This record gives sequence, structure tokens and C-alpha cells, in this order.
Amino acid sequence: MDQQELIDRLNAHAPKFIGMLGGRVVAADAENATCTFEYNIGTDYCHSGDVVQGGFITSMLDTAMTHAAFAANPEIVNLSSLEIKTNYLEATRAGRLRIVGKVIRGGYKLAFMEGQVFDQDGTLTATASTVAKLIRKK
Repeated sequence: MDQQELIDRLNAHAPKFIGMLGGRVVAADAENATCTFEYNIGTDYCHSGDVVQGGFITSMLDTAMTHAAFAANPEIVNLSSLEIKTNYLEATRAGRLRIVGKVIRGGYKLAFMEGQVFDQDGTLTATASTVAKLIRKK
């Protein structure tokens, strides 16, 4: 499967909330186990004017990290986060965001992943790490 086919497959199976947040997969690399989302976040998801609420940031990071696992292995049909930690480095403001997820280490049952949020200027505003239980095709 080439990169565009992978991107199309991931977007076709994306949960509806991703679209509500203005998100879509823009890059995926099975070999390097990465997935990049682009979001266009409006102020409806913000507090204090244009600061994106932290729960939405964690959700976007979680989505990018899990989709990196889906990109890396088509046998993975679902996963469940066992732990997720988000670090807010500075305010993430409404606008175009790039979220990158990567599988750092994957086994048969568990995956360790990391994610990063970049604002429209390319500034790193938040990071996350997670451990997830992998669910494979039977």
C-alpha cells in the first residue's frame, strides 16, 4: 500500500470527532510508524479567548499516536490507552495545528508512543506519551 492509500484508509475510518475538530490525516508512514494530522481549530474549543482547552489537545495527541499504530500494522484494529501523559509547554492557540504521532516501541500486546503538537508557526506547544494495549484481528 502506498502512502496516499494509507492516508485515505486512515481518514476513511476516522472517528467523527476528528472531523468536528477540523482534523484529517495528512501524512502516514508505515515503515517509520508515524502519522501526522492537521487540525483547523476554531475558538469554539477554546477558553480565555483563543487558548485550546487541554482536553482537546490530549484528544488530538491520542488520535495521532493511535493512528501511528494503525499505520504501522494493518493487523491492529483497535487499541486501548492504558496511560497517557500530556505536557503543555505553552498555550496552544486556535488555528492550524500539526499533530505528529509515533510508535516508539511496539510489541504484540503493547505499544509505547509519543506525540507532538505544533502551532501554525511551527512552535512545539505540547507533547504526550502513552502506553496502549493493542487489539489485533482474530
